[in-house]
Amino acid sequence: MTDQSVIQNYLEQLFPQFEPGLKAFLVQNASVIHIPAGEVVLRTGQYIKSTMMILNGRVKLYREGDDGGEFFMYYLEPGNACALTMICAAKQETSEVMGKAIEDTTVLAMPLALMDQMMTTYKTWYYFVLETYRSRYEELLIVIDHIAFKGMDERLYYYLQNQYQKLKTRELKITHSQIAADLNSSREVISRLLKKMEQRGDIVLNRNFIEWKK
Repeated sequence: MTDQSVIQNYLEQLFPQFEPGLKAFLVQNASVIHIPAGEVVLRTGQYIKSTMMILNGRVKLYREGDDGGEFFMYYLEPGNACALTMICAAKQETSEVMGKAIEDTTVLAMPLALMDQMMTTYKTWYYFVLETYRSRYEELLIVIDHIAFKGMDERLYYYLQNQYQKLKTRELKITHSQIAADLNSSREVISRLLKKMEQRGDIVLNRNFIEWKK
């Protein structure tokens, strides 16, 4: 199967709202990129040359602190596009976040030089960009609300619940250290709170995964 056929199939499955002309434009101009799990997709300070649309897999976006710490923002999943690459394209600025593939991931990359043309020519792309901005903004508001108004126990519960809903599995293969990094906490604090959650019957702590029970 040719790359163009692959792109066409993904567009039909994941982006059915796109008008035929836009799909044809993407087939002709976009490229499919395969990213192994663990590879950095986007680096802080990097100039961005293309916008990413996720076809399969997952990409984690997070901010880096001056001390080298990480702060989890949100995931990009199949059918999502990276709003931050779109913003950087519009303002010709460097990225302010890191992005890492946490699974083997396939993305559709569109050169940023074509973004203005797409915005003015294809109404469905214009609405898709607006919806992408809106959904990412809402996700960031949730993150801010949890930091400002919730204790670490509530943030941890929401984090694990979100993992379960996103991954659609009760076996969450994530380490205490990874959770601590995502929530900008310490491993000791997270381990203690996870033990309390297990005592309440919310989860079961196994050797290689956390089982979500709710």
